[in-house]
This record gives sequence, C-alpha cells and structure tokens, in this order.
Amino acid sequence: MKIALAQLNFVIGDFEGNYTKMAKAVTQAKKLQADIICFPELAVTGYPPRDFLEFKNFVQGAIDTVDKLALLADDIAIVVGAPSINPIVEGKDLYNSAYFLAEKSIKHITHKALLPTYDIFDEYRYFEPATSFSTVTYKGKKIALSICEDIWNIKNENPLYTICPLDEVADEKPDFIINISASPFSFNHAEARLKIVQENAKRYHAPLFYVNHVGAQTEIIFAGGSVVANQNGDIYEEMVFFEEQLQVFDLEDIIKSKRNKIQKKNKIELIYRALVTGLSDYFQKLGFKKAILGLSGGIDSAIVAVLASDALGADNVRCILMPSQYSSDHSINDARILAENLGCQYDIVPIESVYNGFMGELDIHFSGLPFSLAEENLQARIRGTLLMAFSNKFGNILLNTSNKSEAAVGYGTLYGDMNGGLSVIGDLYKTEVFKLAHYINREKEIIPNNTIVKPPSAELRPDQKDSDSLPDYDILDAILFEYIENQKGPQEIENLGFDPKLVARILRMVNRNEFKRYQMPPVLRVSDKAFGMGRRMPIVGRYLS
Repeated sequence: MKIALAQLNFVIGDFEGNYTKMAKAVTQAKKLQADIICFPELAVTGYPPRDFLEFKNFVQGAIDTVDKLALLADDIAIVVGAPSINPIVEGKDLYNSAYFLAEKSIKHITHKALLPTYDIFDEYRYFEPATSFSTVTYKGKKIALSICEDIWNIKNENPLYTICPLDEVADEKPDFIINISASPFSFNHAEARLKIVQENAKRYHAPLFYVNHVGAQTEIIFAGGSVVANQNGDIYEEMVFFEEQLQVFDLEDIIKSKRNKIQKKNKIELIYRALVTGLSDYFQKLGFKKAILGLSGGIDSAIVAVLASDALGADNVRCILMPSQYSSDHSINDARILAENLGCQYDIVPIESVYNGFMGELDIHFSGLPFSLAEENLQARIRGTLLMAFSNKFGNILLNTSNKSEAAVGYGTLYGDMNGGLSVIGDLYKTEVFKLAHYINREKEIIPNNTIVKPPSAELRPDQKDSDSLPDYDILDAILFEYIENQKGPQEIENLGFDPKLVARILRMVNRNEFKRYQMPPVLRVSDKAFGMGRRMPIVGRYLS
C-alpha cells in the first residue's frame, strides 16, 4: 500500500481555492499510484477558522467541499480534515473531524477527542470532543485515524486530558496510524513533534504518517515538516520545511526500513525562514503587494528591510529615512547603504522642520518646562504619521519594526514606532535580533557592520542610548524569557540569581504596558509564547504593580 502526504498552504475560508489545490494533489497522487492521500487537519477550511465556524453557511460550505472531494475518491482514498455537524442536541454544534473518503463517498469519520485550549488554541470554544473510537479498514489494512493533539497524550501523561485516543483502538491492532495535524511553528517545537511521533509509533508498534500544514495564517506560521516513522519509532522521512510538498511512501518499505532520517535544524535559520513565510503569506493572502517601513540605521529596521526584500522582492519594498536633529550621520549612511545593498527604493524625509513646527505651536503650553518624553514621542509620532501618509498615498502596507524586548517593557511610542499592519520581529528578543543579523551577513555584508556593533539607540535626544532606560539586553532578555515564556514569578526568577530590585522593576514594566500591546499590530509568532492571541493578560490589574 502506498500513502501520500500532501502538506499544502491553504487560505482560510477559500473553499474553492482549497478544493482546487487538493484536487490537483489527488491527481498527482493517482499518477504516482498512491492508494491513500492525506491532507492536514481542517484543510478544507484552513486553520484556524475561529469564529467563522459560528456561521452555518461557512460550515455548510466546508461540508459541501468534502462531498465534492469525495467524488475524486474513486481509485484512491482521501483523508481530509473538516468540521462535521454534531447530530446530538447536547454539547457543541460541531466536531473537528477527519473524513475518510473512498468509492466516491464518505466511508468513515473520526472526531478529535483532545481539544487544545491554551496559548493560541481555542478549540473547545467550537468543537465537541469525541467519545467513541474505531479504526477504518481499507484494502485489507486497519487504519487508526487521529487528529493532531490526539497523539499528544501518550500514556495519559498530559495533565490536560483524561484519555489517550489511540489507546481506545489499540486492541483492534491497527496496521498503521494516520495523524492529520495543524501544528504551528515555534523554534523548539520541531524536536518535540518528532519525539511524540516516535513514541506513538513505538507504543502501538505501527508505522505513523503525520501530515501538517505549511504557510502562514496572519500571525500563525506552519512549517510543514510532515513525518513518517516506522513501527520501531525510526524516522523514515521528515519532509521539507516551509514549502508545499507531496510525497508518496510505500508501507512495506517503511516496515522493512531501519533508516532514521532527521533534518538538521538551525534555530536562527528556521526563524528567518518562518518570518519570510509569514510576511509573504500575509501579503499574498490579503492581496497586498508593496511594503513600506521606516529605516533608521538601527538593527531592528535593518532586519525587517532584509526580510521584506526576501519575502516580497526588493522592488516591492520602500524605505523611508527620516532623520532628525538628533540622528547621527552614521545612522543615515548605514540606512542608505543597506537600502542600496538590497536594491530597495529609499527616500530621505527630514523631520526637523516638522518637529519645529509642532514645537512652535506647543511653545506657549510647554514654556518653561524641560525637554522630556513628550518631545521624544512627538518625533516618533511625526515619523509614524509620515509613514502612514506614504502608505495611504501609494498603497504600501506599513511594517512594524519593534522587537519583543521593547514591546515587553513598553519601550515604544503608540501611534509612532508602534504603527503598522504587521509586526515582523515582535516575537524576537533583542539578543535574537543580533543573532539574526549575523545569520543574514553569514556570507557577505548585507547589513552594514556598524549597524550591528554600535550601541542601540532611539536617537530621540542628544547621545541617547537604550541602556539609559533599560538594563543590558542580555540580562533584560533573560529575565523577560523566564517571566513570559516560562511563566515564572518574581521569587522564582530571583532564585536564578537575578537582582531582586531589577526583577521587580522589569516585571512591573511588563505589566504596566499591557495597554500598549493591546494596540500593536499582529505579531508573527516564532516562539512558544508570543504577544497577541496566545498571551491573554488584563490591561488593568495590580499583580506585581
């Protein structure tokens, strides 16, 4: 028996487009003599469909698409993810289901039992969990169908759940397992996924075919990396990352094989490719073409310019240099050199006269008061206004260039440098931004070296440096990581050796600036805990205040 895995890039709600893409894959799989082709979890709708699932015509559109796909299942079987209607009055209206299509009809439906409701996941909001389980038989083989999270409670070790779905069908002794998944990318998740696939294959002594989405849905990025393991837990194949791919596997070859083929994974390279994918898909799926950003000569905007040029093409990226009386000559030159290295259009729009115009109007009100944050933020907001003017006039989408360290502690100006349609590096700490810059320059100097080595500065007052307001980034990022990603409280962080006063100060800054993050653009997610939909904090609260 031959099984095809099709990791494809779907568009949420584009039933016709998603069907066309799957139909093409079915045709290709037939030519390769596959017996079964597998598509990912909720492939028909795209993942995550969120509150679209509350519209009856949306759900019906998905079901109609499944029926249409079934007509292609003549001399091939199709496994595909889509919602199905719960016929029982009690409970949620829908199941998250895996359809098994054969002989031009729906032969079997498996429902998802373990519905993740944490971080970016909110499946219990929409779906009823499965309570009954069985295999499906096709061409003499017993197949255990499962959906994403259903393989993540092996041996009932996950405290979030009370059952292990594959245990429920283990007595039927399935010949192999199919898991259709929607597993978002984070830089350390690929290894965990391989491990869970291996453990399941070994536990049930059955080959496991795992198919994942590829591409991005706004902030959520899927890497692909679909996996096939033999009954001993050896990884027979790990498919490509960040690319659509269809591959056919011979079940007998997998059973006999002892090979263990695992891709090498470089964290920074994976992050770079994820961000390029996120940028590219955000623009393509929304019908946008051109991007604009403020290029300051600093490392953050430099990184975003490089990523945008790679994702969209340099011809579609416009950089605006907006020096003030506080901007250093080397920052302006660094920004110009980078734009020329990339081949991007760039414009220089000085803001000193605009700033002086504002200050002239404000002088009667500010007279006698010292230079302060008000004047600094005014410069950032002038730049934000100019960028939005360019955006509106020329139809370019503004890219936000703030990093995670800044966003965490509120080191940014609302309606100024926090403007944008998409936050490109908002899930990268400053220390990771520097690593990404070195990765970009690994073969030749694209980002001017001066941009990388000079002390970070917002350049909003004379001789300003980030270190005037913030701790050293190595220390700041380490504390932020423990609080945000590892969700450790102040005492736990202090126990790691950090200064208690510094810990208290940083954590207060994080909590007090939640109101700013609520107004940020969507953030491309590359970690386990990004700002946005996966981290839900109250704006008003007194924890660590």
